[in-house]
Amino acid sequence: MYRRTVLAMVTGAALLLGACTGTGGSSKGADAKAPTDPAEVSGTIKVLTVRTDLVQDGTLDRYAAAFNKTYPKVKVEFEGLTNYESEVKIRMNTENYGDVLLIPAVIKKADYPKFFASLGTVEERGEKYRFTDFTAVDGKVYGQSPVGVTPGFLYNKRVWREAGVTEWPTTPAEFLTALKSIKAKTDAVPYYTNFAAGWTLTSWTYVNGSVHCDPQATTKLAEGDPWAPGADLRVGDTLLHDIVARGLSEKDPTTTNWEESKARTARGEIATQWLGTWAIVQFRDAAEKAGADPDDIGFMPFPSQTDGHFCAAISPDYNQAVNVHSEHKEAARAWIDWFTDESGYDRDNLAISPRKDAPLPEVLRPYEEAGVEFIEVDDAKGAEVKRIDSESETGIYAPEYRQKLVDLARGAADGNLEDFFADLGERWTEAQR
Repeated sequence: MYRRTVLAMVTGAALLLGACTGTGGSSKGADAKAPTDPAEVSGTIKVLTVRTDLVQDGTLDRYAAAFNKTYPKVKVEFEGLTNYESEVKIRMNTENYGDVLLIPAVIKKADYPKFFASLGTVEERGEKYRFTDFTAVDGKVYGQSPVGVTPGFLYNKRVWREAGVTEWPTTPAEFLTALKSIKAKTDAVPYYTNFAAGWTLTSWTYVNGSVHCDPQATTKLAEGDPWAPGADLRVGDTLLHDIVARGLSEKDPTTTNWEESKARTARGEIATQWLGTWAIVQFRDAAEKAGADPDDIGFMPFPSQTDGHFCAAISPDYNQAVNVHSEHKEAARAWIDWFTDESGYDRDNLAISPRKDAPLPEVLRPYEEAGVEFIEVDDAKGAEVKRIDSESETGIYAPEYRQKLVDLARGAADGNLEDFFADLGERWTEAQR
């Protein structure tokens, strides 16, 4: 199982496991300094990851072997966690939560210095990398994502062509019309919610910024009502509701299957899903395994334009961080730097590089040709948004509220959309006050 950064709040039981290993190493401290002599860096480090698939197929071991050509005295061990958020949250009650880990979405930003070692200042890292403000506390950066992502509709281009839709819809109404054509002219499920997986629904939060091409979209979440008329989240949630309410999604969302949906989309049994650029490589791989054409997998922006052009907000995937308690901070920092700069992980995953000097991946060439504007949403108020979200118990980064939205749309829950939005907005603004 793999998914985008703070998209998932998965739950489950976990065992407390010791994760830091090795002998010798550095003393504990608040900073993980960049190595000056790769040949002298040593120690065994445990790297925690959500990429269970890459652990199982040996891909991460191959990255480690390449890393050892530069850092021969560092041994890298991997542990893939299916229920990453819940398991790591429990482990973080101890000091043993890996040497390198992905920063869990549930950790408050203000608490980053308690758990993670600093990678440097915002000023110095901002010269080279995007997204530094997402993990910055008091001018220091505590995490680094190896890839950037943007949300969008992953779709089967062949199915859309068969339905007579050859241009990207520019409004939610046009998008709904396109799905109606798919339902009428093909055998495909026009849209697949992946309701049962849960975390997939959280990706709808990342319409924020893209709908109105607004770099200050997160600030507006902190200062206003996300479900006020015209607000980005309301526009996105309304589209999701209308897709389901008009019978343009699967018949029984409780029976959806995330892993199966990849091959089904590749074969043309499913036409469209709202995910992120991180999913493209997985669906193309699924196409090859299913004997389908990987080039049938396309990606389109949210159906909204500002001044005549689409916008796509880009943000970091899960950020890698160094455990502040690690005995091998230098080795852990070496892994993060190498994995970000040298591994080719971004290219292998057809992803956006966090490096400012890197070109866009080939799969986003249609975005360039269509003049899609990429924006980075200012995350200065990101910590405040998470506090409001927690105190209001709305859960914009958790699946439950959109599962309720889908249930409302399909008649499995009582109420109407206006009251649903009003309740969310009231709780959110009360928490602000």
